[in-house]
Amino acid sequence: MDMDKENKELRQITKEIAVKFIEMGKITPSSFPQLFPVIYSVVVNTLQQKEVKKSQEGEE
Repeated sequence: MDMDKENKELRQITKEIAVKFIEMGKITPSSFPQLFPVIYSVVVNTLQQKEVKKSQEGEE
């Protein structure tokens, strides 16, 4: 997958998660700039862990 496209998709997923948190009252719009990088990191790490697990399962 193209890195630019992947980064764009990761940012979109992160934005959707952040918007849901705002709708649920878990975060405020004013805290969005602070929390976006944190949420983004969690999304990226989760996907990386999934890829590692997937590749390990393929080795078995």
